[in-house]
Amino acid sequence: MPKGTNQKLKLYYLSKILMEETDDEHGLTMPDLLSELEAYGVSADRKSIYTDIEALNDIGLDIVGEKSGKYYVYHIGSRKFELAELKLLIDAVQSFKFITEKKSNTLIKKLTTFASMYEASQLERQLAVQGRIKTMNESIYYTVDDIHAAILNNKKISFRYMTWDTNKKLVPRKDKTYVISPWRLTWNDENYYLIAFDSESGIIKHYRVDKMDRLEILDEKREGKEHFKAFDLAAYTNRAFGMFGGDGTMVTLSIKDEMIGILIDRFGKDISVKPSKKKGWTDVRVEVAVSDQFFGWIFGLGTNVKITAPASVVKAYKEEIDNLIEFYK
Repeated sequence: MPKGTNQKLKLYYLSKILMEETDDEHGLTMPDLLSELEAYGVSADRKSIYTDIEALNDIGLDIVGEKSGKYYVYHIGSRKFELAELKLLIDAVQSFKFITEKKSNTLIKKLTTFASMYEASQLERQLAVQGRIKTMNESIYYTVDDIHAAILNNKKISFRYMTWDTNKKLVPRKDKTYVISPWRLTWNDENYYLIAFDSESGIIKHYRVDKMDRLEILDEKREGKEHFKAFDLAAYTNRAFGMFGGDGTMVTLSIKDEMIGILIDRFGKDISVKPSKKKGWTDVRVEVAVSDQFFGWIFGLGTNVKITAPASVVKAYKEEIDNLIEFYK
């Protein structure tokens, strides 16, 4: 490449060199910078580089010059993302089941561009997402984008809702097209969910986004605004209990004191907690959707947790256990 062919890109290449090749532990001297620029076809002298570094600092880069021996060493100080923040973001991307393995790797590689090449090498240990259970719906990105657009423009959406069959293929759950009013997007248990109003049934429902197919934005205004005026997303998620629907019921659980952390992790710190009559035990009141999923969660905690009220829920749980015993006879 002839010397000086890319003079107009001098500032760009200088910032690129500093962003990619320097950090708090690694810097470049003035001769290093001049040599790197020459490799890009840019000729420069020391005086112009001083001016360029000042200009880059003025537009938001944090370029630090520190005396080291007979040279000044230049490096990027603060960045948009600290290394610890990038590691956190990469861990989050890896953990989400609703992002495919391919998309996860693409996002992670993009995130590493915010670090120097030395810092990026520390992130490579986290690049392997093979073997994780990830969604197979590659179009989820576009589905989420369309849902956001529908919410922003106050429009209804239509879609087919899919489920797995015994041949391990996604097939429509019902022979119909769902038409609903989208209001909120959230994730729970590593899955992405749309919370929406179903005009036909007149209630709020939720749908797994990765199971939504052939989504279209309709030219119809959303309905159900009155249902979301005082909508509490956290309370709804707790009540739905793992995103399985049902009416909210206040339930009293008697638990061993050491189990309180599990209840707080599940329901939050606002739960009602009172000492139990039994030493070493505590009574906790929580709102849940009484369902097979709730009973399964209680069963998994064994003799450390006991449902004590209301009587109807205690009875239903006992009947569920009796049915299981009968089933395994």
